[in-house]
Amino acid sequence: MAFNKQTKSFVVATVGSTPITATFAAKFNQTPAFVFFVIANGNAALHNNLVMIAMEILGTRYDYKGPRLALIAILDMMTMALASDGDGAATFMSELGKNGNSHAKWDKICDKFETYCDRGVVALIVSFVGFILLLIISVMSIIKLLKPNRINHASP
Repeated sequence: MAFNKQTKSFVVATVGSTPITATFAAKFNQTPAFVFFVIANGNAALHNNLVMIAMEILGTRYDYKGPRLALIAILDMMTMALASDGDGAATFMSELGKNGNSHAKWDKICDKFETYCDRGVVALIVSFVGFILLLIISVMSIIKLLKPNRINHASP
């Protein structure tokens, strides 16, 4: 989505037999919901890739149970909520771009910027797949939090 951009020229008027054209660009950063979508997904990727991998590497030095394990589950849930919000905002704007809103007199743009809309749809699909993976990770964190640690409770 961050690289989503399309430029097209349209005939805006005709003077005599000479068409007058104007060039328009559709960019992701022209819509605040798409900017939020990119930031939310970037934050989720940063959290899951860097922070959780660092915790896994450093996990051999620290005992991750109790409050520390609960913190991981809470961070996973917060990341999932942020990604969900970004997906929802971008989905709403994508639907508006595809169909417009006749009550607010907003025209659709996907009939004019097809490539821009197609790339946006692909970004949304990939993001929703990522959201499902975040959901699975969050459930795994909560299950790990609720499951008793059998190694520490084993009788000698």
